[in-house]
Formats: sequence, C-alpha cells, structure tokens
Amino acid sequence: MDSMSSARLCTPLITSTAATASQASTRRLFSTSRFHLGRQRSPPPCRASLPMTTFCTAAADPGSAASRLLSVGLPWHAEFMPRLPSGNGRISRLSAVVLGEALAAEENDLIFPSPEFSRDALVSSPEQYRKMYKRSIEDPAGFWSEIAAQFYWKKRWSPDVYSENIDVRKGPVKIEWFKGGITNICYNALDRNIEAGNGDKVALYWEGNEPGQDGQLTYAQLLDQVCQLANYLKHVGVSKGDAVVIYLPMLMELPIAMLACARIGAVHSVVFAGFSAESLAQRFIDCKPKVVICSNAVSRGAKVINLKAIVDNALAESANNGIAVDLCLVYENQSTMKKEDTKWQDGRDILWQEVVPQFPTKCPVEWVDAEDPLFLLYTSGSTGKPKGVLHTTGGYMVYTATTFKYAFDYKPSDVYWCTADCGWITGHSYVTYGPLLNGATVLVFEGAPSYPDPGRCWDIVDKYKVTLFYTAPTLVRALMREGDEYVTRYSRKSLRVLGSVGEPINPSAWRWFYNVVGDSRCPISDTWWQTETGGFLITPIPGAWPQKPGSATFPFFGVQPVIVDEKGNELEGECSGYLCIKNSWPGIFRSLYGDHERYETTYFKPFAGYYFSGDGCRRDKDGYHWLTGRVDDVINVSGHRIGTAEIESALVSHPHCAESAVVGVDHPVKGQGIYAFVTLVDGVDYTDEVRKSLILAVRTQIGAFAAPDKIHWAPGLPKTRSGKIMRRILRKIASKQLDELGDISTLAEPSVVNQLIEFTDR
Repeated sequence: MDSMSSARLCTPLITSTAATASQASTRRLFSTSRFHLGRQRSPPPCRASLPMTTFCTAAADPGSAASRLLSVGLPWHAEFMPRLPSGNGRISRLSAVVLGEALAAEENDLIFPSPEFSRDALVSSPEQYRKMYKRSIEDPAGFWSEIAAQFYWKKRWSPDVYSENIDVRKGPVKIEWFKGGITNICYNALDRNIEAGNGDKVALYWEGNEPGQDGQLTYAQLLDQVCQLANYLKHVGVSKGDAVVIYLPMLMELPIAMLACARIGAVHSVVFAGFSAESLAQRFIDCKPKVVICSNAVSRGAKVINLKAIVDNALAESANNGIAVDLCLVYENQSTMKKEDTKWQDGRDILWQEVVPQFPTKCPVEWVDAEDPLFLLYTSGSTGKPKGVLHTTGGYMVYTATTFKYAFDYKPSDVYWCTADCGWITGHSYVTYGPLLNGATVLVFEGAPSYPDPGRCWDIVDKYKVTLFYTAPTLVRALMREGDEYVTRYSRKSLRVLGSVGEPINPSAWRWFYNVVGDSRCPISDTWWQTETGGFLITPIPGAWPQKPGSATFPFFGVQPVIVDEKGNELEGECSGYLCIKNSWPGIFRSLYGDHERYETTYFKPFAGYYFSGDGCRRDKDGYHWLTGRVDDVINVSGHRIGTAEIESALVSHPHCAESAVVGVDHPVKGQGIYAFVTLVDGVDYTDEVRKSLILAVRTQIGAFAAPDKIHWAPGLPKTRSGKIMRRILRKIASKQLDELGDISTLAEPSVVNQLIEFTDR
C-alpha cells in the first residue's frame, strides 16, 4: 500500500529489566546540578552523524535466540547501527534478554525482539532504522513526500513541500507542510479504505460501561453515519471554517462527529465530557461554535453524569458573556438516561436520533488545503485562559498515520485499543485519525477500566482479541496495585504490542506491564509526545533496537531532539537539561487560536531557534532518552535541581508503594521542600516504619538531598479519566491553599480530593 512497506518495521522491545548501570548513572547525575551536565557543542553537528559503538554480551546459551542475535564481544551497534541520532557513549557491559525466552528482571539490561517478531516487523533492524532516520533528517522533503503520496490528494502540494521559521529572532514563527495540496482527512480515513476493498472490515468496536453492552460498525457503515451527520450539519448552516464543539462520551458517535466535521471542512473542538460548565463556557466564548453536539448523560462505573445539565449551564454562561449558541444537538444515551428525563429547551435542543438518520448516506467532500484548520483542542489543568491548540490538515494527517503505523508495528489483522478519551490529543491522533487512516480496527470503550472489577481491561482484551493495547502509566500502576490475579485469570494471548502514553513510566511499572500483562513477550512502545506535537516524537519502534524500562529511547523519523542548558547551549553525550526540538515536523501545531503571540512566547522564545517542549530530559551514556517530567515539576532543594519523576520512581520501587506523586512546597531553609503523596499496596498499614522505609529508599537510590520532607498518605490520587494525575490540585493541598483548588470536574473520582485533605495530618 505504501512505498515504505518494503522497509519492514519491527517494534523495539524494551527490557523489563532495570539497568543496574543506569541506576548508578542516575545516582551520579543527581549528585550535581541536574541542568549543567554534559559538554557544550559549538557548532552542533547533525545529530545523525554522532558515532555509537557498543558491546553486548548475550545472557543466553550458545544455541539460544539471544546468541543468534548477539556474539560475545561483538560490537553489535557498530555492525548494525553505527550511527544513532543523539550523542552516545560506549556501553561497558550489557546482558540481553530475547523476547519470549525469559522474564525481564533486575540483572538484565536490555530486551531484544525474538527472531520471529523481527522477521515480520516493519523495521526489522537497527540498520534499517538508521537509514530511514538519516534520510528523514537529510532530505525531509523527499522523505515525507514519498509517505504523503500514499494518501489521496485532489491536488499535489507545492514543490517546496515545507517552509518554516521557528527562530523568533528572524521574524514571526510560521510553519507550513504540503501547502497548496488539496485533500480531506475524512476521505482518506474512510472512502480511501472502502475503495481499497475494506468496506466490510470492522472499523469500530464499541464496549459500553456495563459488560454485555457492545456494538460495531464496518468502514462502509461508519461512512454512512458520518455522511448523515455531515449532511445534517450542512443543513443547519455549518460550513467550511465554522467551529463545532463536541461534548460526547466515548460512544461511536464521538469519532463519527469528528469525521463529519472534517468531511465538510468544519473545525471541531472536542471537550472532555466531564469538564465543568465554567470550563465549557470558556471554550464556547473563545471559539464561538455554530453548533454544540453533546449527549444527555454518561455512566462511568457506578456513577451517572448528567452532561446535558452541564451544557445547559455553560450555554447560559456563554450567552451572558455575549456569545450565544443557537443549536444543541443531543444524543440520547439510552442505556444511561432517557430523553423524558432530560431537561429540554425547545427550539434550541434537537434530538440526534430524530433528525440525523433522516439525512442521506452520501455527502460530497469539502476539499481543503493542507494548511486549513482541522481541529482546536484546548489544554486543560491550568489556571487562566485555556490555550486553543490549532492543528491543520495535511501534515497532521501524514504524521499521525505514519507514527501509528511504525510505533505499533501495525498489521491489517490487528485489533487496536487505546484507553484514552477523544477529549484529549491521544484520542484524536491514536483513537480516531491515526488508526483509521491505516484502515485499522479500533476499540472504543465508554466505561471505567476497573469497573465492575480490576480485571475489566483483560476481559475486553480477550473478548475482542485485542492485539495492540495503548494506555497510561497511571492506569498500569493502579491495576498493578490490585494484584496479578486480576490479570492472570484472563488469557491475553492475542496481545502483540503494548504502549504507554501520558507521562514517564517508572521502571517497576514497566516491568510489571511487560512481565505480567505481556507475559514477557510483548514489546512496549513507551511514547513521548504532547498535545502540541500532534504525534509521537521520541518512541521505540518495535524491533529496531534494544529497550530499557522507563526510557522513551530514540526519536521518530524527522525529529531532532536536543538537550540544552539554561543558556540554550546544546549538551553532548551523557547529560540532563531542557528538551528542545530542532526544525519542524509535519504534525506540529501551527498556532494558539487567536493568540499567536502567546504561541511564540511559550514555545519558541525560551530557547530561540528551537521548539521548547517544557519537559526535562536525561540522556544516558548509551544515548537513551529519559523524560523527567515538566520543567516546572523540577524542585530546587538547597541548590540541587531534581525532577519529581525521579523521586516518584524511587518511591514506587519500594515493595509497599503502589503509586506516588511528588510536588514542591515552600521551605524556610531549603527554598523548596519535597512533598510526596503515596498510595500503599492493599493490606499495608500506614505506619511510621513504612514512612521511614520509603524515605530511606529515596536516599539510597538518589541521595539524601532528595529525601521527601513529608509523606502524605493517599488512598487515591486525583486523576482525569485518561489517567493523568492533576498535580495542580496536589500542590494546593500540600500548600494548604484549599480555597484555590479550582476546577476538579474532570477528575474520575472527585471524592479523592476530600480524602486527601482528611489525611493531611496523619
């Protein structure tokens, strides 16, 4: 189907082993200021030109698969991947585990794919990755043009392929990819796959909140329903460039609504169904939608949320601020709430089931320029005016499809499940657009992953024979806390590749995910990216290189990550600092809606000439990237700068700790103190002995300066439904600023906040 299919990609399998050398390296790094390590480079060479020579010793019998991959003393990377895209040092000693042959454990450093996995993978060797990556950096126009040509374009883009200025010193930031190319992402996701003979293939499986609630749509059926909604939207006056706010739970109607907007050139703005009326009204006021699409209610676990009541209040608040929305299309979620139990405003509220099915199942495509807007997605969790991240059509389409394909080693027979909600960027790129552009079968889940019990995920995996499973580290840790028996009672034999998204995954959770969930045979794609990036930037590619638990490893094609110090000097080799990206890539966002100045100030002015991610990153002696969390999550303790993620990882390594979240608080002597919220494994009592043992674990692994000043027992942590920990709330609790908690409506369990407050002095 594409020109790169001959370059068979294989998923890199990360070892579930904690590299002893890496831990020692971590301790060394923390003994000095975390953002002054490494050598400055001037001028910086192309990242792809930095040599890497490593030596591996196979921890396997001579006849094993490991031996077939490695030879004792063989310069493995020197032979297969002589040049990696970031500064790398020699590996003094490595032991290897071949996928499917042994449990990953502390004494192992790396995991390699089995020969069987590599044989069928899309990228089957480090050398293949190196060649593809090298070309993507040296000839980005040619590399991405070949991939873009796999999609349907009504008109081809201009010869320049892309133009960019990301250096604020040279003028306004402006990025364009495939400018002049005319296409439509809905057509490419649906019509193109149907024309290829996949009309009868299942596009969407749907699993409801209660076991036994399910449904499915083939690609042909999905297109019919998308066209019906698109025709309705056109009928009520929605046209190219108009905004439509979508406030739906994880029903099949959510991706249907997104695709319907894209088909007619409307700009969709999906808002997580659970945001408060105030937050929703802010988005109405900012983007001024023609139509709001919502559901009357949703069930999440045992809890029922009246979504229509939230929308009613938001519409009233928006109208009071001068922005009136005249039409609200309401989908009746019959399993949760009937229409007769839903408050209704005649003339404004229209029932989806009464009008949309009356419209034709054929709808002409609105062809759009590659740089025409596709969607707005407002960032959440911070105070002040929300940021409307603006993504355009062509580059985003090409990038999300390509990253999905390679990061998950996608095969046409795969059944893919991402647990994220479409209210977040993961649901846009890797529930809807990326998978469907590849013709994948996607599972959409409405419920809570631990309802009615913590085995629900694996019950669903067995029911639908899920092969690719993508979730958040917080969910992994929550399920890990419940014990192995909820996992092992299910087969999970269909699983082929696992994935992690949302925040750095600590090594102990990685090992559990790999050893228990994946039966020590499934690679883990531990992806790093952001709402603003559109798709993965640093990620394992299954089969292309050995992995380390907790490391996002190496950059995706076309991405040039650099680590800089406070002055913007690039650091080489083993170092820690601020993660930036050189140059643009097709999926990068183009602006913040209505506020391009804020766009430049936030992302391009901190380090002129780079995109600043806002994240800290450590590159180890082997060149692997370890994300350390948001830079504003770095705590300065008596002059020592340390990322909260490292402290959390040390805490979770303790056998009694199920989960932790660390924030900084004001300290009269040290400047900032370390405040740790800790959730214990079931059955472990809150005692001073456990508290002291946890502190000792941090002192031992990192150093005395990183020891928490306060351990706050946490029966649970405040998380969004997608599993993201709301650290803003934790900071307020730690600082005793309880009157400034702000909006907690997006939390999966708002009651957790009161529990944490009650435990403050325990």
